Amino acid sequence: MMAIGSPFGLDQTLSTGVISGLGREIMSVGGRPIQGVVQTDAAINPGNSGGPLLDSVGRLIGINTAIMSPTGASAGVGFAVPVDTVRSIVSQLIEHGRVVRPGLGLVVDEGDLSVRAGVRGALVLMVKPRSPAAVAGIEPTRRDMRTGAVVLGDVIYELDGETIADHLDLYRALDRKAVGDIVTLGVLRGTARRSVRVRLTGIGS
Repeated sequence: MMAIGSPFGLDQTLSTGVISGLGREIMSVGGRPIQGVVQTDAAINPGNSGGPLLDSVGRLIGINTAIMSPTGASAGVGFAVPVDTVRSIVSQLIEHGRVVRPGLGLVVDEGDLSVRAGVRGALVLMVKPRSPAAVAGIEPTRRDMRTGAVVLGDVIYELDGETIADHLDLYRALDRKAVGDIVTLGVLRGTARRSVRVRLTGIGS
């Protein structure tokens, strides 16, 4: 297979290699996991991102996206977003002008608050007004106005029977759904567990 791009500003550069692995996961700049990524040993360097990864007859395999390297230059571990994902994103960009992902209308903790509090699951920090999460009665983290203490919000520990151990698990589970899907959330509030059904809304990015 072949990777085409402009590494270090050198236009129309082609490098070759093989598919080293499938179904990899990398983190996006925004901190969300990108699943199903293609791994290649073709030389991919800064400037290759956005270029095509092609098979031996010129068919698109994916779009070069990232490398794993201690130096920032190619170390033989490159990643490309697969063509099926690219098609989905392109169709959304054409239709909406942006990528629309399924979401709940809330913000969960991505830092160390959950760790410090010993929470296992996705800790809800904020719920957007009139969102599906708000309609379902999900409670956010808040500060007690009288004592000033932090009162932890609801914790999402399950989505359609799938265990949610942290915010990344929640993002992965949502990425496998579609806008308009109705999902069942397992929600922990204090020591009380309950199930709520939520219709996923479109979250633009």
